[in-house]
Amino acid sequence: MQKIQTIRTIAQMQSLSKDWKREGKRIGFVPTMGALHEGHLSLVELVRPQCERLVVSVFVNPTQFGPKEDLERYPRNLEGDLSRLAERKVDVVFAPEKGEIYKKEHATYVEVEGLSSVYEGAIRPGHFRGVCTVVAMLFNIIMPDVAAFGQKDAQQAAVLRHLTQDLHFPIRFLVGLTIRESDGLAMSSRNAYLTSAERRKATVLFRALKAGEARIQAGERDGGNVREAMKDVLSGVPEFKPDYNDIVHPESFEKVNEICGDVLLIIAGKIGSVRLIDNLLVQQKT
Repeated sequence: MQKIQTIRTIAQMQSLSKDWKREGKRIGFVPTMGALHEGHLSLVELVRPQCERLVVSVFVNPTQFGPKEDLERYPRNLEGDLSRLAERKVDVVFAPEKGEIYKKEHATYVEVEGLSSVYEGAIRPGHFRGVCTVVAMLFNIIMPDVAAFGQKDAQQAAVLRHLTQDLHFPIRFLVGLTIRESDGLAMSSRNAYLTSAERRKATVLFRALKAGEARIQAGERDGGNVREAMKDVLSGVPEFKPDYNDIVHPESFEKVNEICGDVLLIIAGKIGSVRLIDNLLVQQKT
């Protein structure tokens, strides 16, 4: 198994990235908060063929958590993460401490307006500001040529694509497909919070998305009717408390009422204390 290098400081990471750049090496990057699962690893495999050096960050970013969210109990398993990443031929894991990224005098934040204020942004105020800020910093530290993000967090990917374009980062932006369990549940580090009973019921999100997809593929073009089809499935699991159940444009996240092109079905809510999100891109047949 390839030995993996772990870097803890910005200065060392930047120095190494500059060395790689001088050598003409393309740098690939996958940002994570650790507790890695096959979804994260699929992004590593997506980037690996497109670069000579591959960096994965493991950093639980405090600025994207609200005051009542799960920052302190968020799953952490750096040793296990390192083992999994070594198997995928990752060159470096950048795993800084909070104080390395956010100095005491830190006062600069990055925000994508509009797109960051709806759905996840409305329910989790400040979340995307924290995500954009840390990703912009990581881009500056690691200086990647290509970076990958997951479709499972579709709104986050859309926000970060805008960030990359608007701030002119010279980075190829990739989005990897959602990786699911055999029963359809989207893989997530937070799935570890679910009890066995909650875990079984959590499949309702994907079942509802598939119901909406089926209606569209059968010819339904009224967004309201598709939402009702998804709602009917969700109501079959009263333990699931939805935050939203909607149809949006895949890039702008504007609500879609009349379906006339590709759309994104989105669902979020809680089962017990665990908040789950999922989405499904539905492409129109041509």
